[in-house]
Amino acid sequence: MVNGIGEQVRIDLPTVACSLEDGIVDAVAAEPVLTIARVPNPDPKRLLLLFSDTGGGHRAAARALVQTLNEWYPGEFEPVMFDPLGGPNSAWLLRRISGLYGFSIRFAPWVWGSIYYSSDSRLGVRFLRSTLLALANRPVAEAVAAGRPAAIVNLHPLTGSAAVKARERGCRETPVLTVVTDLVNPHSSWHDRKADRIVVPPTAVGWARRPKRLGPERRVEIGLPVSPPFAGGVLRGVQRAALRRSLGLDERRFTVLLTGGGEGAGGIARRAKAILRRFDDVAVVAICGRNRRLREALDELAAEYPDRLKVNGFVDNMAEWLRCADVLVSKAGPGTIAEATCCGVPLMLTSHVPGQERGNTEFVVDAGAGRHTPSVRSLLRTIDELHRDQSTVDAMALASARLGQPEAAREIAALLAGLLGITPPCPSVPEQGAPRDLAS
Repeated sequence: MVNGIGEQVRIDLPTVACSLEDGIVDAVAAEPVLTIARVPNPDPKRLLLLFSDTGGGHRAAARALVQTLNEWYPGEFEPVMFDPLGGPNSAWLLRRISGLYGFSIRFAPWVWGSIYYSSDSRLGVRFLRSTLLALANRPVAEAVAAGRPAAIVNLHPLTGSAAVKARERGCRETPVLTVVTDLVNPHSSWHDRKADRIVVPPTAVGWARRPKRLGPERRVEIGLPVSPPFAGGVLRGVQRAALRRSLGLDERRFTVLLTGGGEGAGGIARRAKAILRRFDDVAVVAICGRNRRLREALDELAAEYPDRLKVNGFVDNMAEWLRCADVLVSKAGPGTIAEATCCGVPLMLTSHVPGQERGNTEFVVDAGAGRHTPSVRSLLRTIDELHRDQSTVDAMALASARLGQPEAAREIAALLAGLLGITPPCPSVPEQGAPRDLAS
């Protein structure tokens, strides 16, 4: 049966539980059970999410938005993730250049920095869009023509112009929503006057000088989106002990989590080795991302310290690893900071990628949520201090949690739904779903 609001309703009739005792049959009628299951929307609104795997933050933000839409608007949207810079449908030259991003930030960050700063201006962006980035116009236009999306969501600074051009060619009524995934100093290429809305983190001080260029009616201040699992806050005591046991960690040992974003950057192997050799009672968990060489090196090190070193590549339970850690050691990636602060983890920031991560370390340190530990010596000294002083760790964890914005993804989802005239339903049991990749 279908009720008046389009939901399928099943009524389970009373069942009879029978028992035999001394030859007497005792029949007990159970209460009727009312089960409500949503009927899938026969015509969900397709969303085209533009991202690129230059670092892990853009894909993570896209997935966070998809998971939130599935939870709060079940069946209303059909998300399609598309990488016009490095995906199989992208231009060969763009694929080659975007593929060099990981190598450059690990081994020659000054090269990336010089490219970033030389293009971080209105003139530089105009030149990029008329030359190299013009190669992204065709694949995005083809994806829009083939999918006819109800909205385009841009989550990368170098794909926003292609999104707007594709909309103007064939779907003029399709709104374009840009979600800035940089934390403090977004690049000028994030800005496009023809985007319907641009979501900017309130921490983006660099854009405070651009109200006239952006327009206050189209600029919306919302934090970086993180997936629902990161919104659970800080774990302590029995809950953390249970989580550590489930992950194979010693529940009492001081635990340091090492990560370097999607590229595994930041000298993780050197720092892991120094921590393990300096301390006898500290555990290390290393998340290597897509960096295979790093994982191989750490696997060898784990043979020396099997009880105190755990090595992982990409993980789908990063929120759990964050919540079981006493401190996080990482480069100052915006996505990592957003996720860690939602989990209330103190941060020890070792480095930053020149350009988009500039200012992130100062933002965290000034808030009391972390420390700057650029050298191995300063890292060891800080770990020693925190290991001895739990009250300082607790204070940093509280400051970290204050920076977290776990509702950001929900606010962005509501903004997107509002652009399409959809009101948020009251969710029952969250319906988890995975985005479909256009290339698969």
